[in-house]
Amino acid sequence: MNNEQQHALLRKMAQLMKSDFETQTEPFPETEKEFAAILDELRKLDANDVEAKMVISGFVDHPYRPDRQRCMECMYYLVHREWCDLPELAVPVDADWWCRLWRI
Repeated sequence: MNNEQQHALLRKMAQLMKSDFETQTEPFPETEKEFAAILDELRKLDANDVEAKMVISGFVDHPYRPDRQRCMECMYYLVHREWCDLPELAVPVDADWWCRLWRI
């Protein structure tokens, strides 16, 4: 994906989250087994089905949970690319977004 395509997808995702688009923010996976179950759901999707990825992973366009977690502090976030490097997601993300696959 080139830089222009990445920014276009980032804008599309942002617009979706500003609409009535609902995602599965809960339950937050507390165990590795729960985390792996979400990854298994994501693996079944077409790699280009970004909307379904967003729903299953629980994307929101703001810090979330009591600790105000956000992509910026997630271990999968690549700062210079504005990218989620979790292979099952592999999408552009804003630093202030969050998803339930957040890990430190």
